[in-house]
Amino acid sequence: MWDSSMFLSTLTPKFYVALTGTSSLISGLILIFEWWYFRKYGTSFIEQVSLNHISPWIGGGSSDSGNGSDSNGSGSSGQQIPECKVWRNPLNLFRGAEYQRFFWATSKEPLTYYDMNLSAQDHQTFFTCEGDAGNAEYEIMQTAWRERNPMVRIKAAHSALEINQDCTPAYILLAEEETTTILEAEKVLKTALKIAEANYKKSQLMQHQSTIHESIHRRDTNALIYIKRRLAMCARKLQKLKEAAKMFRDLTKEIPPIMNVLNIHENLIECLLEMQAYADCQAVLAKYDDISLPKSATICYTAALLKARAVADKFSPDVASKRGLSAAEMTAVEAIHRAVEFNPHVPKYLLETKPLILPPEHILKRGDSEALAYVFFHLNHWKNVEGALNLLHCTWEGTFRMLPYPLERGHLFYPYPTCTECADRELLPVFHDVSVYPKKELPFFILFTAGLCSFTALLALLTHQYPEPMGLMAHTVLNWISLPFYFFKERLESVLPCNLLQQLSRI
Repeated sequence: MWDSSMFLSTLTPKFYVALTGTSSLISGLILIFEWWYFRKYGTSFIEQVSLNHISPWIGGGSSDSGNGSDSNGSGSSGQQIPECKVWRNPLNLFRGAEYQRFFWATSKEPLTYYDMNLSAQDHQTFFTCEGDAGNAEYEIMQTAWRERNPMVRIKAAHSALEINQDCTPAYILLAEEETTTILEAEKVLKTALKIAEANYKKSQLMQHQSTIHESIHRRDTNALIYIKRRLAMCARKLQKLKEAAKMFRDLTKEIPPIMNVLNIHENLIECLLEMQAYADCQAVLAKYDDISLPKSATICYTAALLKARAVADKFSPDVASKRGLSAAEMTAVEAIHRAVEFNPHVPKYLLETKPLILPPEHILKRGDSEALAYVFFHLNHWKNVEGALNLLHCTWEGTFRMLPYPLERGHLFYPYPTCTECADRELLPVFHDVSVYPKKELPFFILFTAGLCSFTALLALLTHQYPEPMGLMAHTVLNWISLPFYFFKERLESVLPCNLLQQLSRI
């Protein structure tokens, strides 16, 4: 049998220093990698490997087939949980007149390349078509949206206008990026509107001649609706509220596919709230807050605001705790819980416990990006309703008691999606602290690795400073650990013959 005491007696303090130092280095590298992986993907790498690769080998795999959970939190078992989808922000700002001015003031980029790339794809889809082949000005605009440098994009638009003064996409790009005020943007868009209307009427007469002419007409329709919407947004920003509301109402009656992407009814709701036309806003909300239509933070939180408006001015948490909630107050609180369940990131921005930034051009529903886009424009509407923020402050956290496991089961909506954090980090600038729900705790492996790294580093330091006492301590600890093995060895030798191993080797 192997005699460990002879081996231990030959070890020197330098060996213990090298051993603990090497262990500390390795565990430190593992800790750094685990922390980076957790920050990027929201989970532990070791845990993922254990669950996905090691656990199936030892029979610990899940019995699910990977096609999704049967429970969707809304009572139906046959539907799949929807995946995260990026939507265009209905209230997106102008790059030149708003985003660029923010960059000049702070030297911080308000938009990410991922967000701008999505916008470039949208513009290529809306404002170009297969009928543009052979037209130099439209071919220039096809590539202009993809340029990263804004000056290159602006120069390309001017080049397209030199070839054809009726190139609508070029005017759109200049209104979005070259103008530095809303008044200038409105002026360029009005010029573009005249040209877009003429192009629309021209292509409308020829749309049935071929598929090429049909695609050109679709392109001209998209450009016309987009310009009208941006003009209405300019009117809203310039406080021409009645004019903006009328333009938004007219646009909501249109039916082209682009209307499903722009969500103009959210612009109309925000404009009516600014006018404090709450009855009209309720009428619009009743049309779009339907069980068959997709929800948004604007829909859910506007419904909560209108219900809170009826009771918020007289609401007192002390009185409510004594006598209980009235029917109207209960309705308002349930609406707040519904809204918070849909997007739990909004209340912190509304209550101003988390700082706002400029919203991105694209949002992820139920994510931090949607919360920013909503609160950026709707915070004043909540402040205009006396007591609404106080009611929200007193009741919104009660939602989480109703949803102890939001990633597994919801109450009124699907379980909260797990992909929002990664998508929001791509959409939002690096200087913004992305809101995460539910707040992830540090995985066990990161805590274990951090403890191991700290412990071995401490051992290495003590061994370097006090080599003799630490060597003696290590020798004593190893002797204690080896005692059970010595005991087992003695019991084995008392039962088995001494020459058993020799006889087995001969056999």
